[in-house]
Amino acid sequence: MRIVYLGINYWPDETGIAPFSTGRCEYLAARGHEVIACTALPYYPQWRVPQPYRGRLACREERNGVTILRSWLYVPRRLNAVRRVAHEASFVASSFANACFRKRPDLLFVTSPPLGLAAGAIALSRIWRIPYVFHVADLQPDAAVDLGMLQPGGMVKGLYCLERAAYRNAALVSTLTDTMRQRIIAKGISPEKVTLFSDWVEPQLFLIPPVAVSPTPHELVVAHFGNMGVKQGLEVVLDAARLTADRKQIRYLLVGDGAARPTLEAKAAAMGLSNLQILPLQPTGRFLELLSSSSLCLVTQQANVADIVFPSKVLTLLAAARPVIASASAASEVARVVVEAGAGRVVPAEDAGQLAVAIIELSRSPARLAAMSTAGRAYAALHWKREAALQELEARLLGVANGISRVAESAAVGAAPDEAEPQA
Repeated sequence: MRIVYLGINYWPDETGIAPFSTGRCEYLAARGHEVIACTALPYYPQWRVPQPYRGRLACREERNGVTILRSWLYVPRRLNAVRRVAHEASFVASSFANACFRKRPDLLFVTSPPLGLAAGAIALSRIWRIPYVFHVADLQPDAAVDLGMLQPGGMVKGLYCLERAAYRNAALVSTLTDTMRQRIIAKGISPEKVTLFSDWVEPQLFLIPPVAVSPTPHELVVAHFGNMGVKQGLEVVLDAARLTADRKQIRYLLVGDGAARPTLEAKAAAMGLSNLQILPLQPTGRFLELLSSSSLCLVTQQANVADIVFPSKVLTLLAAARPVIASASAASEVARVVVEAGAGRVVPAEDAGQLAVAIIELSRSPARLAAMSTAGRAYAALHWKREAALQELEARLLGVANGISRVAESAAVGAAPDEAEPQA
């Protein structure tokens, strides 16, 4: 099967969608499929194009059997709604031009966000007369409205129209959780058309020693790893650090990058938080060391982020046997998983007081932390195995491609040889 993948984030971007997009493409290539990834120049989560790629309009690479075709995009240093639209639109245009010159594939696999890639997917599907699969990692229009990034009006209506077109023209729509799947179905899409392509955990995470019961008081490292953006609402961690400043054994660590990092650093400095440290994105080895040294990890979301996204850090933390406090809506998928797994506590989103209380309580109960550590890892092992997730992906993609092929073959019966569709 020849597959063209279309998505904005790919290796060497290290967080968010990129590791899973890369993993899916490389798995399919290892299974003998021809995979071409039409993606952007690297930029995330630092929002800076690294030196080897700067000044390029396009480039070609080969990695682990995948042909990577990169195209230019506008990367703003400071984000706002207008600049984000320009950022995404630049890649939608450049990636479409890039893909147009490829040999006709059997299947197009598209990851959203950005939602604008749906326009290119619909056009390429019609030009090539092939199906496309639309993978939704983030319900982008809902997120933009819920977070107040876009106000109701013509642009929002346009985004929802594009979203409906994306779902209705796709041969298959996939997403990450059942909550997100139900939200897509509620938009008028047939349940039979919407499936789950779960993210997964890397096997090395299961090798991290679990949190152990300590007979004596010790330092409690409370850590947040990953993207520092609007959805995370990380100001709540700074406020919790201020409220627990007199607890000398509690130390806070924020590791990652993103659009909100400069603001967080400035606010932490202004607050004089000597018990909090902010570090940039770390190499894998150092990240695993910091994760191992953490006694308690945080997943934070703004209050109106409930079922529009499911952060992959939840999988990482549970597999690494790290107890979790989720500062999130009680209706969110994050809260449901943490409670169901017995892997930690849930406190109301954006409530620094409740977060501080939960941290203090758990700092006094190493036995509870150890029990949460064990329960979280068991849950991760049961639900997010890499091989199972990728096998399901390949089976569904083959089903879509073969289903279209059977229709084409049936239509070609009795036709003159020159009337049949040429084979790719």
